Amino acid sequence: MKSSMEFSIKNGTAAKELSDCVIVGVYEAQKLSNSAQIIDAASAGLIANIVKRGDMDGKLEATLMLHNVSGIASERVLLVGLGKEADFTEKQFCKAVRASMKALTNGGASKATTFLAELAVMKLSAKRKVSLMAETVLDATYKFDAIKKKDDKAETNKGLSALAINVTDTEVSEAKAGLADGLALAAGVSLAKDLGNLPPNVCTPTYLAEQALAMGKTFGFKVEVLERDALEKLGMGSFLAVAQGSEEPPKFIIMQHLKGQKDQKPVVLVGKGITFDTGGISLKPGAEMDEMKYDMCGAASVLGTFKTIATMDLAFNVIGVIPTCENMPDGRATRPGDVLTSMSGLTIEVLNTDAEGRLILCDALTYAERFEPSAVVDIATLTGACVIALGHHATGLFSNNDHLAKELLKAGETALDRAWHMPMWDDYQPLLDSNFADIANIGGRAGGSITAACFLSRFTKKYDWAHLDIAGTAWVSGKAKGGTGRPVPLLTEFLVARANKSN
Repeated sequence: MKSSMEFSIKNGTAAKELSDCVIVGVYEAQKLSNSAQIIDAASAGLIANIVKRGDMDGKLEATLMLHNVSGIASERVLLVGLGKEADFTEKQFCKAVRASMKALTNGGASKATTFLAELAVMKLSAKRKVSLMAETVLDATYKFDAIKKKDDKAETNKGLSALAINVTDTEVSEAKAGLADGLALAAGVSLAKDLGNLPPNVCTPTYLAEQALAMGKTFGFKVEVLERDALEKLGMGSFLAVAQGSEEPPKFIIMQHLKGQKDQKPVVLVGKGITFDTGGISLKPGAEMDEMKYDMCGAASVLGTFKTIATMDLAFNVIGVIPTCENMPDGRATRPGDVLTSMSGLTIEVLNTDAEGRLILCDALTYAERFEPSAVVDIATLTGACVIALGHHATGLFSNNDHLAKELLKAGETALDRAWHMPMWDDYQPLLDSNFADIANIGGRAGGSITAACFLSRFTKKYDWAHLDIAGTAWVSGKAKGGTGRPVPLLTEFLVARANKSN
């Protein structure tokens, strides 16, 4: 779960670098990067000959490992394809870095020096390049084996354990700052992945609360966990109704990172923490139900973001609120047709118990009012409809404030963790009308992600609010099944940008 990769910043030359492997880039059209040219000159034209013969075409993500290159101090030289030089953007840069890590996985090289940070990437500073590189390397080398049996004979020492990032002598201090930022973000992303990947019999509401308390102790921020009795006194009838079908007790976690000015109104992050979602009485189909352990990825992203901003010691006021419970089909579970009374006083007719995320979030959003926030952002694996609308590339973004929406969209573009602004017009609100309560918890199949956001908007009238539906982006299925750690990069960039603006 923890990365053992050691990073350092260096200033040297590719030909003289004493390392298990040096990593250099090759563009299409047989163009060598600066460091590849240095190795080519020291090896009597070896790289140019290889490129001319067609063994390395320079196509993006192509790799070729060379051993015992004459005139080179390193044992190995890894050539990485960069694609067309004119098209070399942040995205291509990250793909090249990722490809270099893949080529070194399970190989004999334990220490490497990469010269990819020397590459010119459109509008990117050395600080940002090194930050991106650290994030990408740790994402590419992430492994989740915390609950696998440890085999003493396994090749535990295979693969890369140390990476030196080479920059020019004028960029060293900037690169070190970028490395610190990248490692802080990667730590938060890894935590979000770990929590999502843990099985639901381990990652319970109690476990999430314990992680929050432990993190608060480590970093020195205040953490409070409200139990069922306190939630009853607060009138959180909607949240408690979802929890009542489970043997696992619900938890309501409040984290306070208060490093900004005392009079600075905080940003509140609200994360959906359903640690397992059966659908309740409206039971889900059995196929792929195991993936419903990821229904707490909104909570995981809030915890991950807090780890990142605490590591950065971000001078800003941020509150994290996590309602967490299970959604189970017990004899005491909420039924379709039940009417609940939320903390806000609004009554809710439950038409489908599998639309439970909004039922726990609405009480958390009402609770958020007490912090007099500058903005509230909720993060939730809320609707399958969002996956149908946007697939697995973009997070769905809904907001009652266009300026806030634009801030989040910009943060997503900068962090390479993109969102797409979805409509939430008043035209959709009547779909939630109920004959028996103030509001129904679903609005039918059409525009499901929009009506879910419309439901939440009923509880956010007292502040600027945005909702991130991460149902399509929080994890991947199939052979590479696992949490992605999104949208920790987007949230971190959003908070850093706000902190920079206010300080």
